[in-house]
Amino acid sequence: MKTSFTRTLMVFTVLFITSVLIFSCNKNSNNSSDQPRLQLTLSDNPPVGIKEVWVDIKQVEIIVGDSARPVILDGVHAGVYNLLELTGGKDTLLADALIPAGTISQIRLILGDNNYIVSPAGDKIMLKTPSAQQSGLKVQLHQDVTGGVLYRLALDFDVARSIVFAGNSSNVILKPVLRVLSFVPSGGNISGAVLPDSVVTSVIAIRGTDTIASAFTNPSNGGYLLKDVPAGNYTLSFMPTDTTYKTVQKNALVVLGQTTIVDTVQLQH
Repeated sequence: MKTSFTRTLMVFTVLFITSVLIFSCNKNSNNSSDQPRLQLTLSDNPPVGIKEVWVDIKQVEIIVGDSARPVILDGVHAGVYNLLELTGGKDTLLADALIPAGTISQIRLILGDNNYIVSPAGDKIMLKTPSAQQSGLKVQLHQDVTGGVLYRLALDFDVARSIVFAGNSSNVILKPVLRVLSFVPSGGNISGAVLPDSVVTSVIAIRGTDTIASAFTNPSNGGYLLKDVPAGNYTLSFMPTDTTYKTVQKNALVVLGQTTIVDTVQLQH
């Protein structure tokens, strides 16, 4: 009897450069602040006809340029993940590492041997993963990574086409079908503070007539952070919840992959 099901595995890959202004007597071109950084997260949408999907992730690698030698990422959170727990907007960070600049041609997820699915009846079915323990699950990219730019990569993992029931052998084989959904530049951050910090203030980033992002200040220190704002010029509107204080406006320029620090706002009656 054939079992049919579908599920989607979303891999959000964030490639970004942290831009830090450093005053020093010596300049080092290999300083880690000049390198792109890779963060890789997993998320998932629930399938039909399956209870659990467990994947044993041991290592994450990338291929940069024409090199045949993979770059093994540091900071990988190895483990056995139930992908069906990564639904409803949840995800999990798999790797956070500095990487070389250049053209990323491929990402590889190296698997262990503890991969399996659980049927609605509770049966545990081990997955055969040919080559996944050695060469990894491969995703072709051929995308350039340059300084000062934040990139987001979304991949689709089609399980309905990736799980193969091998006839009368009772083997279930994982042959991943992966495709790139998007690879697009993202934005930067806006950070600052509002005083007095006891007055919680709404901070709104406006471009033209559109509200693009908003946040409230932290009542313990007056700080705020608007994350992942598209690059461009913005008007920031500071609206205190205590209406005895006046609304304040400032301008801010957001640069891809960077954090724009806004001068501290002092509220006035």
